[in-house]
Amino acid sequence: MDQFLLVLVSGLASGAVYGLMGLGLVIIYRATDVVNFALASLTTIGLYAALTLYDRGWPVLPTAVVAIGVTVVVGLTARETVIRPLAQGELLSALVMTMGLSIIAENLISTIWDDQPRLFPSLIDGSVSIGDAAIPTQSLLTIGVAAVAMALVAYLFGRTTIGSAMRAVAESADTAQILGLGSQRIARIAWALGLALATLAAVLYAPRAGLVPTVLSAPLFRAFAGIFLGGLTSMYGAVIGGLTIGVLDNLAASYVSASYRDTFVFTFTIAVLLIRPQGLFGVRAFQRV
Repeated sequence: MDQFLLVLVSGLASGAVYGLMGLGLVIIYRATDVVNFALASLTTIGLYAALTLYDRGWPVLPTAVVAIGVTVVVGLTARETVIRPLAQGELLSALVMTMGLSIIAENLISTIWDDQPRLFPSLIDGSVSIGDAAIPTQSLLTIGVAAVAMALVAYLFGRTTIGSAMRAVAESADTAQILGLGSQRIARIAWALGLALATLAAVLYAPRAGLVPTVLSAPLFRAFAGIFLGGLTSMYGAVIGGLTIGVLDNLAASYVSASYRDTFVFTFTIAVLLIRPQGLFGVRAFQRV
């Protein structure tokens, strides 16, 4: 039972990371129709900037704030210079552009900081004993911080003017323009929010994974699995899908085989999508012909 508790908490902590990253992806996609494959690489730049300051004696929390700020600035700059000039509806071009941005960002990291693995500091050390199980405090913090962040996002979209504006742009940019809502301003806010959530997830994830230029490739891959499982346009689906992927991943690694954890998780995801192509919380789209 203690072993199962450890696996469950670890899975929820991983799932919280995937859910935050997936939430960031969905927010950006709904506001701009861009599937941002560069999210992980842009976020990693923020992590390296934070680690540089930490090595110079900065406390952990301020460096985490710097990581978010650096990622948002770099991400918005990339959007304004590379993504925004594309014509509306150029979804494939935008997709290719974000892939290119990802490669450029990884090469930039390797050039400035090199490829050697580094340790990233935990926000909190120690463990909590429950029975015979010693649960890392960092895992509990990850779950708690992710829950608060997700609740704040839900409040933003459900109770604030800017959240209503972002939902209006997501439904129809033309309608939002008629209502006097600046779609480009909303798009910038959506990118900033999505990048900030992804960086928060990365700060929580990096202490146990270490830091290399491609450290977030695996979480991004699982975050995409989570949003497809939950529904590409559903923010709640991104969160629940990410949590589901995290728990299934850890259960499969512990009780089936670590070698087949991805096979187990993605077989489950594909099975769900075969039954419900729009995902668990997505809405089926109909097109008149």
